[in-house]
Amino acid sequence: MDLRYPIGPAQLPDQALSAAERTALIQQLAELPAQLMAAARAVGGEGLERPYRPGGWTGRQVIHHVADSHMNCYFRFRLALTEERPTVRPYDEQAWAELPDVAATLITVSLTLLEALHSRWVTLLHHLTEAQWGRAFYHPNLERDFTLDQALAMYAWHGQHHLAHLKLLLKH
Repeated sequence: MDLRYPIGPAQLPDQALSAAERTALIQQLAELPAQLMAAARAVGGEGLERPYRPGGWTGRQVIHHVADSHMNCYFRFRLALTEERPTVRPYDEQAWAELPDVAATLITVSLTLLEALHSRWVTLLHHLTEAQWGRAFYHPNLERDFTLDQALAMYAWHGQHHLAHLKLLLKH
């Protein structure tokens, strides 16, 4: 198993998702904060200071990263819904993971943030029209457009991807 991708790489849809597919992915986003909290409790404080793989982030960095990343995606959704094909601002995930607030902030802060953020995000997602799911944003680093359907699939995967990283910490 590739420890970087314990659930495999993201698979983005090349066509519109069905209502059932969207519902399942939205449910994954809704459940993620509680799943991350449970995994963090199971790993424990000292365990969260270890990397999930050699050269990888610590559990603490993973949790703070999910909050950072999902906040960015929530804003990208809002931009795509209110502007025509906006270009989103990329950020250096590694540099953000090394900022001093990551080491100095309790993980409960990011877990609480994720709970509130996902509540708001999931509410938005449940109210999108079929046409809105086809709206897109442009990611300049990846040099491509992402529809909101694709972004939903990516971030549902992203949450499960990092949840799997935390679960790896339970194995050692």
